[in-house]
Amino acid sequence: MAIKVHGALFSTCTARVLICLCEKGLDYELLPIDMVAGAHKQQPFLSLNPFGEVPAFKDGEVSLFESRAINRYLARKHKDIGTDLLLSNSLTQSALVETWMEVEAHKFDSPSSVILRQIIVIPKYGKAPDEQVIETEMEKLGKVLDVYEERLSKSKYLAGENYSLADLHHIPHLVYFMKTSKASAITSRPHVSAWWNDISSRPATVKISATMSLL
Repeated sequence: MAIKVHGALFSTCTARVLICLCEKGLDYELLPIDMVAGAHKQQPFLSLNPFGEVPAFKDGEVSLFESRAINRYLARKHKDIGTDLLLSNSLTQSALVETWMEVEAHKFDSPSSVILRQIIVIPKYGKAPDEQVIETEMEKLGKVLDVYEERLSKSKYLAGENYSLADLHHIPHLVYFMKTSKASAITSRPHVSAWWNDISSRPATVKISATMSLL
């Protein structure tokens, strides 16, 4: 039975899962959810994710939500297929992957989400972005990126010399972020910029980012 992803192409969380699936070379079916019409807040979608957020995921009898949890599942189940995204052959390396996945989820995601909402989403509703909010969140993001710059001066990727979920999980937000006037936050940091140029040019990233349509 084919893997089914219930989501929306513009959704960063949906894209996070689709990039993982492509890295693994797995077949899947994307079932579009009309979020503009509020389908994610109604049945039958709520039976898949009671929090009304995309994506929802089905793999046979396995039903999951939360993009990062889905990707951990895929990486563990299919560790011998495609890219080993958890670096599972080394306890130390896999622990570093988990560490930097936590950093992405708890340090990077929040300021980048707020910034993207202010710059991209709010204007779509005819409202002006709050420049003070953007400035505050850019300061927070800058501090995170300074840590990344230091880390990436010592290793090619966040968890070491091999690409992993720790890197992949950043991609959807950065796809949008790099199209904004704030992209210099990445390009002005040479090691972060080199990292982004690398991970954004991977075939799976290129394929899925081409379908992301929020802008």
